[in-house]
Amino acid sequence: MKFELQPILENELLRLTPLKEDDFEGLYSVASDPLIWEQHPNKLRYKRDVFETFFKGAIESQGALLIQDKVTDEIMGTSRFYNLDEVNRSVYIGYTFLARKYWGKKFNSSVKNLMLYYALQFADTVVFQIGANNIRSQKAIERLGAVKVGEENIAYVGETNNLNFVYHMQKKRWLDLQTRIPNV
Repeated sequence: MKFELQPILENELLRLTPLKEDDFEGLYSVASDPLIWEQHPNKLRYKRDVFETFFKGAIESQGALLIQDKVTDEIMGTSRFYNLDEVNRSVYIGYTFLARKYWGKKFNSSVKNLMLYYALQFADTVVFQIGANNIRSQKAIERLGAVKVGEENIAYVGETNNLNFVYHMQKKRWLDLQTRIPNV
């Protein structure tokens, strides 16, 4: 079985499907909230022209996923798989954002767990790059058990370099954690 960068993943809370060009308006309606981006390296991503660059990069990545509430079909946000390295058996998960109404609940961990479960069937390491000032996302990924392994400057598509923290989730660690905590 081959790793598909845009699988359809779902659980009882949400559904992830391949992001399409015609998802722009619905996703932008979520992204246009400035508070979503207040800790992000690009605090202006709520502006339409800046978000258009982000969205174009998402489509071109061929790994972006639309996140929808499974009960209401409402668009919640997006995430993506990228930098697949089949030789070293690693893949990145990132570019995730959710509408604020889904913050502080089980939704972010549910998205990440779905993606981790899928990715770690093929990879031994999942990598996360999180803005150095994005404390909220750092705490969320640490709660899932990812370990900070370094720092690097990263230029997102069409944007300037920004300091990011790099986290890893190793397959063995994730499987060990799954036996100790309930799946969300």
